[in-house]
Amino acid sequence: MSGRYLLGFDVGSSSVKAALVDADRGNCVATAFYPEKEAPIIAHKAGWAEQEPQMWWENAKLSLRKVMNEAGVSGDEIKAIGVSYQMHGLVCVDKEQNVLRPSIIWCDSRAVPFGEKAFEDLGSEQCLSHLLNSPGNFTAAKLAWVKENEPQIFEKIYKIMLPGDYIAMKLSGVINTTISGLSEGMLWDFKMKKPANFLLDYFGFSEDIIANIVPTFSVQGEVCAAAAAELGLKEGTPISYRGGDQPNNALSLNVFNPGEIASTAGTSGVVYGVLGSVGYDKKSRVNTFAHVNYTKDHDRLGVLLCINGTGILNAWVRRTVAPEGISYSDLNDFAASVPVGSDGVTIIPFGNGAERVIENREIGCSIHGVNFNKHTKAHIVRAAQEGIVFSFCYGMEIMRQMGMDINKIHAGKANMFLSPLFRDTLANVSGATIELYETDGSVGAAKGAGMGCGIYKDNNEAFASLKKLAVVEPDERQHDCYEAAYERWKETLRMCLEIK
Repeated sequence: MSGRYLLGFDVGSSSVKAALVDADRGNCVATAFYPEKEAPIIAHKAGWAEQEPQMWWENAKLSLRKVMNEAGVSGDEIKAIGVSYQMHGLVCVDKEQNVLRPSIIWCDSRAVPFGEKAFEDLGSEQCLSHLLNSPGNFTAAKLAWVKENEPQIFEKIYKIMLPGDYIAMKLSGVINTTISGLSEGMLWDFKMKKPANFLLDYFGFSEDIIANIVPTFSVQGEVCAAAAAELGLKEGTPISYRGGDQPNNALSLNVFNPGEIASTAGTSGVVYGVLGSVGYDKKSRVNTFAHVNYTKDHDRLGVLLCINGTGILNAWVRRTVAPEGISYSDLNDFAASVPVGSDGVTIIPFGNGAERVIENREIGCSIHGVNFNKHTKAHIVRAAQEGIVFSFCYGMEIMRQMGMDINKIHAGKANMFLSPLFRDTLANVSGATIELYETDGSVGAAKGAGMGCGIYKDNNEAFASLKKLAVVEPDERQHDCYEAAYERWKETLRMCLEIK
């Protein structure tokens, strides 16, 4: 008897991952990614970052082949496909769906001046009230760079897409996108509930350049004959979900409702919270996009805080400060030997470039309050982890100012969330309960596809099998000492900002 399976792709800049989920049991039966080493990024000039979209397609085929072989699943057993993807990229195609140039991906900074000039010319009130962000370095500004610098290519553009739209096009032969996707490119007007014509007009873009808009959860297209033959899938299989990597990570953690937070803490850290009404930060210290369950009649916004100096600081401390050869697990125990507040040592963790949360200032990482007669390596290690948490909480204060009632944080049990000290500090300073799960972006995309094609009636059914590994509650007995350390950190940050 054949089974019912859901296929999810997660198209990153380093690899493409595929996952097969048993639709009836909700468990993942196989995952694979390709390439095993990081995919190349083209950088012809400093600050540039491009990738060939065809490479994503080839990597998707290879990862799919691996999971189908591993699980022993045939193409006709796959009932729906979902796609998660690296956000903010620009893919340009002509009428024959030929890619006109390499994709300008998320970490490419060449378009910053175009976004900044648009913000200045159009005015902060116009941009923030309609786009909820500055045009910044997002997809629309990247297209403006192409128009200015590669007019012969711009003239040939039929449609622009995000990376996930491109993979869906290759699967179906149909070009479309979502409101959530348009919002991450600064191409959705939240006030008018339609594409952002005022920004299109400013840059000199025709609205025709935007792909057809489909609901995030819907049958957006079906696997065409050519893709079916190429991938070993069944022709007509629905593509029924797509989402950018951060909204999709939140979906993967079953974060859909106002006040819920999805967080990751790898090399850099992300706090992504759901807001139930349209709002923005006047200083653009956080970014606001349409969440996966946003519709014109149902406001669900994803507020994104990114902290560059997260796991990279912890790794630096392990490499340069902690006893040589110490494991991360032992590093966490080492830090826990010091009391809350690190006996007065404070670390500002912003040593990995300009930080949006402090208005794109670059103030570096700094260590404060060291007493040579009292403090040890362990104090530095603990202060580093506390400093990372405090930077998260500093950004969450901005989210609260926007009207978000933060009460629960969902996270995968990985990276910094493996540290009990990190988790306890975050719970006690934020006042939120932390729930840790076993999760994966490609698995989330597969379950999103199950929602989009009707196999699951809602997110609660789709994620009923989501495995909760641990729950961390705030400890009221420790509140005062955590709060005192956080207040000292904020005062130190204010001092650093004044100096710089």
